[in-house]
Amino acid sequence: MARTLVIGASGGIGSAVASAATERGDEVTGLSRRGDGLDITDPDSVDRIIGGLSGTFDLVFVATGALVVDGYQPEKSVRALEAEGLVGQFRVNTIGPALILKHVLKLLPRDRRSVFAALSARVGSIGDNRLGGWHSYRASKAALNQIVHGAAIEVARTHKQAVCVCLHPGTVETRFTAEYADRHDTVPADEAAANLLNVIEGLEPDQTGKFFDYAGREIPW
Repeated sequence: MARTLVIGASGGIGSAVASAATERGDEVTGLSRRGDGLDITDPDSVDRIIGGLSGTFDLVFVATGALVVDGYQPEKSVRALEAEGLVGQFRVNTIGPALILKHVLKLLPRDRRSVFAALSARVGSIGDNRLGGWHSYRASKAALNQIVHGAAIEVARTHKQAVCVCLHPGTVETRFTAEYADRHDTVPADEAAANLLNVIEGLEPDQTGKFFDYAGREIPW
C-alpha cells in the first residue's frame, strides 16, 4: 500500500487529493493549519509537526497557496506593488513549501520511486507571461518553481528514483478562485485532483525538476 502525505489537506484541492488518494487505496496522512496547527510559514511549526512523522511516503503533495494574502489583492500594474504584499506572497507561496520540502526529504524512500509535488501556477511561468500584472503572486510562484527545480538536482544524487515537480492544476472551483472564476474555464476540485494524480502516476525519474500542467504538458519556466 502506497503512503501519501498531503500538506494543506483542509483546502479545496488538498482535501480532494486526499480523498482521491484514499479511494485508490493509499494510506493518507493529511496535515493542515486548520486541522493540525501546521503553520507552513513558521519553521518551528514545520519542524515540530513534520518532524513528528515516521516512516516514508511514496507521495508528498503540497497543496498550500494563496492568491490574496493579508488583504492584498493581485496587482493590475507595477504601480500597485506594496512591500508587505510582496512579503506576504513569498511567505505563503514560496517560503512555506520550501520549508516543507526541506523537512520531508528524510521521509522520501531511497529504495523505490517517490514523488514530491508542489502546487504552482501557470502564471508563475516567466516564459509564458504575456499579460503582466499579478506581480507578487507571479514572482512568488516563479521562486517556488526555482526552489523545486534546484532541490530536484540535489535529491537525485541520493534518491535515484525520486521525482520533484511543480504542478499547475488549472483554475479549480474553490473559495480561492471564486472571485476570478468568471474569467477562466474552471473544473471541480475532485476532477482537478484526479487529473493531478494521473499526471503524478505517469512521471518518471528523468522528468524530475520540471513543471507540468494538469494534462501532463510541460510548462516553460
